[in-house]
Amino acid sequence: MRVGQVLLSSSLSSITLQSSVTRFILRPAPSVRLFPHHRSYFIAKRTTTRSDSLYHKSIRTTPKVSASASISSMASSEQARVPPALQSPIPPITKANFFFDYDFFFKIGLCQLKVTADKERNIQHVRTAIEEAVEKGVKLVVLPEIWNSPYSNDSFPVYAEDIDAGFDVSPSTAMLSEIANRLKVTIVGGSIPERSGDKLYNTCCVFGPDGKLKAKHRKIHLFDIDIPGKITFKESKTLTAGETPTVVDTEVGRIGIGICYDIRFQELAMLYAARGAHLICYPGAFNMTTGPLHWELLQRARAVDNQLYVATCSPARDADAGYVAWGHSTLIGPFGEVIATTEHDEAIIISEIDYSQIELRRANLPLEKQRRGDLYQLVDVERLNSQ
Repeated sequence: MRVGQVLLSSSLSSITLQSSVTRFILRPAPSVRLFPHHRSYFIAKRTTTRSDSLYHKSIRTTPKVSASASISSMASSEQARVPPALQSPIPPITKANFFFDYDFFFKIGLCQLKVTADKERNIQHVRTAIEEAVEKGVKLVVLPEIWNSPYSNDSFPVYAEDIDAGFDVSPSTAMLSEIANRLKVTIVGGSIPERSGDKLYNTCCVFGPDGKLKAKHRKIHLFDIDIPGKITFKESKTLTAGETPTVVDTEVGRIGIGICYDIRFQELAMLYAARGAHLICYPGAFNMTTGPLHWELLQRARAVDNQLYVATCSPARDADAGYVAWGHSTLIGPFGEVIATTEHDEAIIISEIDYSQIELRRANLPLEKQRRGDLYQLVDVERLNSQ
């Protein structure tokens, strides 16, 4: 039996939990939710009732399909991805156990942290959070969107860093590189404002355990919304949209990267799945209007539609900030199940990802083989043009 963990920033005294199987420290904070997973059992702050309808057996009346129609459908599925979909690579993390011939699992840490106007403090705060997560055995750390700067169009130009110019002028990425190398951990570095020439971007950097920059994702879909009486925000006033989808091979598998508003576009997630991603990470800062309605909904949709893992990481909520984040950083499994989540306070969510579940769920629901390429197609423009 394995036990999932949540490490929570709180002024309350630590509580030590022990059993014959495991021992760890749980520092309580309000409203933390962890849910049963196929390979883990979680200790939750409170009991939350969730629907188990996904796991109930049901009897359905299904119309008979002729053999020729079935064969035609299978053939057309190969045409549904242009170019053809790539097979997910075997993740480099491999561990045998008693139940399977092989298993691919590791611990992920989602660092939901408060952001202040003090850049140096933000950098040090993130450093400390990464160190705490790695102490708990985490192999992949995910950080929030815009973690080194207040989230505002006024702040983006002030806090922006020229990442390509090197670590001397980019203290945020310098810290991520140093700690990734020192602790031998893979980091999906949330996002920071990036300056490149006369343009600004909302950029996520991915660092490997050798400290090298493995990928850089510039937010593709800018957050421009107008809900009268609720929220109006136009990232396009200061930021430029990225032009390239990002899939990166890491020590913990093949990861697709999106930032916040990118999660609303299912085509991007479908493209990542077709490129063989095991996991999509979305650093994001949904707001108090769309967060309650859409945040979890979109994560579960992206995961279940593509039968892969989805991890999100938000800043913690600051009710006094100009932009108030919803929080609720979450890990979703390939069956659309909520594996671990929290609410709006600072927290480090630690949970386990088991890639064998991807193949299991794709065998349960063989969607890729059932797609109708004779009726619709997903075209990966970048891959198509590179051929």
